[in-house]
Amino acid sequence: MMTKVCCYICGAKCVGGYGGYETFLDKLTEYHQDNENIQYYIACKKNGIGAMNEDKLTGVKRISEDEFIYHNAHCFKLYTPDIGSAQAILHDIRSLEYCIKDIKRRKVEHPIVYVLSSRIGPFMGHYAKVIHKLGGVFYHNPDGAEYARKKYNYLVRCYWKLSEQLMIKHADLIICDSKNIRKGILEKYKKYKPKTTFIAYGAEVRKSILSDDAKQYTDWMAEYALTSKNYYLIVGRFVPENNYETMIREFMHSKISKDLAIITNANGKFYQQLEQKLHFEQDKRIKFVGTVYDKELLMKIRENAYCYLHGHEVGGTNPSLLEALGSTDLNLIYDVGFNREVAEDAALYWRKEEGNLSDLIDSADDLTLSEIAEYADKARKRISDTYTWQFIADRYEKLFIESN
Repeated sequence: MMTKVCCYICGAKCVGGYGGYETFLDKLTEYHQDNENIQYYIACKKNGIGAMNEDKLTGVKRISEDEFIYHNAHCFKLYTPDIGSAQAILHDIRSLEYCIKDIKRRKVEHPIVYVLSSRIGPFMGHYAKVIHKLGGVFYHNPDGAEYARKKYNYLVRCYWKLSEQLMIKHADLIICDSKNIRKGILEKYKKYKPKTTFIAYGAEVRKSILSDDAKQYTDWMAEYALTSKNYYLIVGRFVPENNYETMIREFMHSKISKDLAIITNANGKFYQQLEQKLHFEQDKRIKFVGTVYDKELLMKIRENAYCYLHGHEVGGTNPSLLEALGSTDLNLIYDVGFNREVAEDAALYWRKEEGNLSDLIDSADDLTLSEIAEYADKARKRISDTYTWQFIADRYEKLFIESN
């Protein structure tokens, strides 16, 4: 009889949401919820930006105020004092310490401790030794070039570079969601002889269960005065490195009459900064429509968009891009290596130079139905061949079970 593999996961704020790690955990546990060979334990944030709100999930079984079962994964929420930008680092440390205590309490013989993101490199030497003494392994999933994120100052970026280096040094295995990230790690840190593997994020190639006349969908469309196939769409975290400024500015400069629906958790400061620069509130086509956590509704909104705009320039394989390729017929994507790695010839690409994206939007608006259908077919094939969640979940199952 096979011993159940216990996998402890730290580094994500929550399960579900728009972040890459959060989406990954949602889908991984969904596809493994009936898998009797793997048990997941997931650390989540109890407070602060991006904190876990299990009320937005369906099928949750509460254990206590700070613990619940979701997709048969045991999730626990940890409080972390608000100490500014260092809160995320402290949260990861506390999550790791909690996992180690839980491993000892449950007397888990061969645990897998899987740390997402590279925030706690300076501390991982110590914790890796503890994990090894417990008979476990430390796996790491690095976010792509965190030190390049515009929200960080120089000193923070220096910390990120050091932290990434030390995470790679101490990891037993680095699981990269992008071939470009894997290549970069092998080149930059070859002195550590890192053991790496590539497992991407996933998406689904199917239609939403909602019909075009479903009240849930039609009410949402009516609320924002949107009509099917008459809007461009952006979905993602509201952060500078996702190039909202470029996409909104260029859309405003385009000649098209279609709307731009932006599904995001817009925060006041960045929103006001963009408004002061762009004055997009004067353009009736630009519509910030809040967040949509209902998966089927979001899929239906993607399906009926005329085109999806993707501006992510930091990270690896991004879930929102995969979901767009799986649902939206036409996609205009920022031209960077890991985005081309995913979409290949199934999308059109834009650069930041003034006028580049606006010209592409205008030309995209003139594409024939057959031309759009050709891009849609390529996009669906790209997902079905390489990025289905079933394929990704199977890869993780094989890796985790072989680790035991």
